Amino acid sequence: MNLAVIPARGGSKRIARKNIKLFCGKPMLAWSIEAAKNSGCFDAIVVSTDDEEIAEVARKYGASVPFLRPAELSDDMTGTSPVVRHAIEVLAEQGQLFDYVACVYATAPFLLGVNLKDAMRLLERDGPSYVFSVTSFPYPIQRAVRLTDTGQVEMRTPEFAATRSQDLEEAFHDAGQFYLGSSSSWLAKKSVFNSGALPYILPRYRVQDIDTQEDWIRAELMMHALQKTGEI
Repeated sequence: MNLAVIPARGGSKRIARKNIKLFCGKPMLAWSIEAAKNSGCFDAIVVSTDDEEIAEVARKYGASVPFLRPAELSDDMTGTSPVVRHAIEVLAEQGQLFDYVACVYATAPFLLGVNLKDAMRLLERDGPSYVFSVTSFPYPIQRAVRLTDTGQVEMRTPEFAATRSQDLEEAFHDAGQFYLGSSSSWLAKKSVFNSGALPYILPRYRVQDIDTQEDWIRAELMMHALQKTGEI
């Protein structure tokens, strides 16, 4: 049995009601629910929320909301892992036990069902603690600069100043789309960013943090472009 947990609290600050705000014609949350459904990987798709309106939208698009998240797990300081652990534990009390559990972010409209399906295959085949989405930095991080206290510029890693960009190691960052792991990894509070985790690489043009209005506009433009190409 496999579970997808979609955290979607009601108190988003920078974009009001972000999780159910219409994004290219559908509530933002609906895109993540549909990706989880289309993957065919999950016996249950649960939205963890503290908000009745979000719960109603979640049910409309095919997810279940078997509990409301408590206030102590719904503030700005609560991370993803405690929310997922809470869902696993509450569902276990209800008699539902799961082998693998995915955390799918509610603001991941570019995530496809096939991505989750491929990541699940990696998890089942290789047995890592987690598989999670990453993407590459568009520019060599070894060439990053910082501003000093006097307003001047200096390289963060000056030893690479004369190295050709093609000779620098490619660097990746968390794409913020999903984290897929065994129930035991989540319950043991094992960090996603550990040496036993595996990456699932997404192209940069399908990754966009959506935290500000500028992010939102950029993401909608990206979605319109991808829909024209038939990729989404």
